[in-house]
Amino acid sequence: MLATSYPLLDLFWTILEIFLFVVYIWLLIAIFSDIFRSHDMGGGLKALWVLFVFVIPFLGILTYLIARGGSMHERAVQQAKQQQEAFAGYVKETAGTSATDELAKLADLKAKGALTDAEFESQKAKLLA
Repeated sequence: MLATSYPLLDLFWTILEIFLFVVYIWLLIAIFSDIFRSHDMGGGLKALWVLFVFVIPFLGILTYLIARGGSMHERAVQQAKQQQEAFAGYVKETAGTSATDELAKLADLKAKGALTDAEFESQKAKLLA
């Protein structure tokens, strides 16, 4: 009964509309997160971009992607690196291990013969860097 009242072409069209709506929402989220992540824009310029994307959505999205799309990835990578460094610092602080403790462990492994001189020096350089 449902198949006769809702043809197959209408079903495909509905699936396409849902897909395009999801892509639109994803683009909005990506653009707004990039706008507020960007440190090279002031508050007024950020407000203008947000207003432009809200008032004229499709033109605003396309304009933003053309004007600032090339550096969106760079800002995302920079934020991910900052978060990773903060997490690594937190783990080191919480675990209570320091470079001195790690060097002592490396020296002990070298004394037991588990590490060669070259391996010890390379690990030591990594710790001190």
